[in-house]
Amino acid sequence: MEESVKPNSLKAWFLASRPKTWAAAIAPVMVGSALACHHHSFKPIAALCCLLFAVAMQIAANLINDLYDFLKGSDREDRLGPLRATAQGWILPSSMKKGIIAVIVFGCICGSVLIYYAGWQMIFVGLFCVIFAYLYTSGPFPLAYNGLGDIAVVLFFGLVAVGFTAYVQVYQWDRSFILCGLATGLVVNTLLVLNNYRDREQDEISGKRTSVVLLGERFGRYLYLLMGILAEILIVRYIFNFSYVRFPQLLGSLVNTDSILPTIAKFIAFPILICIYLIPHINTWLKICDIRSGERLNMMIGETSRNMILFAVTLTITLCLH
Repeated sequence: MEESVKPNSLKAWFLASRPKTWAAAIAPVMVGSALACHHHSFKPIAALCCLLFAVAMQIAANLINDLYDFLKGSDREDRLGPLRATAQGWILPSSMKKGIIAVIVFGCICGSVLIYYAGWQMIFVGLFCVIFAYLYTSGPFPLAYNGLGDIAVVLFFGLVAVGFTAYVQVYQWDRSFILCGLATGLVVNTLLVLNNYRDREQDEISGKRTSVVLLGERFGRYLYLLMGILAEILIVRYIFNFSYVRFPQLLGSLVNTDSILPTIAKFIAFPILICIYLIPHINTWLKICDIRSGERLNMMIGETSRNMILFAVTLTITLCLH
């Protein structure tokens, strides 16, 4: 890999952007747009701008992480994760800083369109996201180095990303934004948990106090499983208790022959859609439990991103069906 990457090439920048992590930005926008569709207020241009802004912020956060982990000495020779562009000399630190600024500017230009849809307040939301991308691994109190990475991911990739993607299209807040946002944030956080679990020994040596370093290997292993299960519990509660098929509806439909089959179909379809995510998630966790440590855990990054998209797709279908 090292020999085939030319310094400052497009391939070097592409690898530095970590495309396997883009699912963490795509999934929340899918769910937020599905919520807008559920409220009969889907706006494709606004959704596209949210997607471009989210992916740009994800790439910017990855580049910032690449640069500052190198400057802090966290990217050691015994690193188990995918190779980093700055540490490998593919991109100079000065060039990386310029790239970070360029990506953030591009994201902000795309995001500025959302002012038309939701007002000038969106400037503060965008600024909040840019600050988060910077503070995650840099600044005087980097969140990723002080055990707050998991909370930050659930907040920004869940509640903020899902909630505001829906808000700029619906123009109002709804409790479904919070439940679906929180569930999506938990699923996105499985990717961070996996990375922290893989790097736990190296992070401890480097002074990076992730939740896995602070609470141990067993905690990290089961946290990955728990994130997915909690997400599904939230979605099931939302579907069956708040706005979808309820048992009284199912029973009431029995007196109306025209609605029996559609109602039963929904009642059966939603659990099946949910299992489409949960079964692969548990299967990936079992593989993690079998591997436990080493570079082989990198194979689970792709699976975790795949599971993330499965969750977003199935939840999108569920929301749009109603």
